[in-house]
Amino acid sequence: MMGKLTDAIKHLIIINVILFFLPQLLNLDLTNILALHFPKNEHFGIWQYVTHMFMHGSPMHLIFNMYGLWAFGTPLEQMWGKKKFLFFYFSAGLGAGLIYTFVNYYQFNGIYEQLIDLGVSSTDIYNILKSGRYNDTIISLSNQEMSEFYSLYNAPAVGASGAVYGVLVAFGLAFPNAKLALIFFPVPIAAKYFIPLMIFSDLFFGVTKYSVGNVAHFAHVGGALIGFIIAWYWKKNQFRTY
Repeated sequence: MMGKLTDAIKHLIIINVILFFLPQLLNLDLTNILALHFPKNEHFGIWQYVTHMFMHGSPMHLIFNMYGLWAFGTPLEQMWGKKKFLFFYFSAGLGAGLIYTFVNYYQFNGIYEQLIDLGVSSTDIYNILKSGRYNDTIISLSNQEMSEFYSLYNAPAVGASGAVYGVLVAFGLAFPNAKLALIFFPVPIAAKYFIPLMIFSDLFFGVTKYSVGNVAHFAHVGGALIGFIIAWYWKKNQFRTY
């Protein structure tokens, strides 16, 4: 099903590659401007729900996302057309960012309320979030909880993974019997089994905190959810391509 680069995917890959390598060549750090920050963070901007999709943390992060976009997005763009594919891609990416923010906000507020109940003022809380330092004789929360609290506020999200997960789900709905495999699990499995397994794995790691590395699992789940809703609706209603 894969073939030459289709028009929308070609331009998406070009923009992603430029925004990864050009700032490094010019010694520019665009993280505070383009990465998706926590809404209460001073660097947050509403435009970041779009721009974070074009930022990546490492060459491998970029390569995996662009490969996924090409591999699973190509047959979708061929089937839907350029405009419809772009609408889908950005909708999945926006949905991923919004759901990721919602989950982070819920987790942040849980710890924030605990600190307020312990008698820590809101001013002192934001001083902690700015400096990363606190008096553990006063604050009885664990170092892990305080580290998570600090990370939720300060660590921005980058990457096209949420949008790509939406593409992956749409591919599974359109081509459920296509055989897929991963490098670390090379046995081919039908997309209708493989893709739900990946999504449930992200949900498990997001809920249990067993994740290896700094992965925004709920952004993946969010992109997959929005992608499923749109692709299922289109498939049910058989929208024409344009």
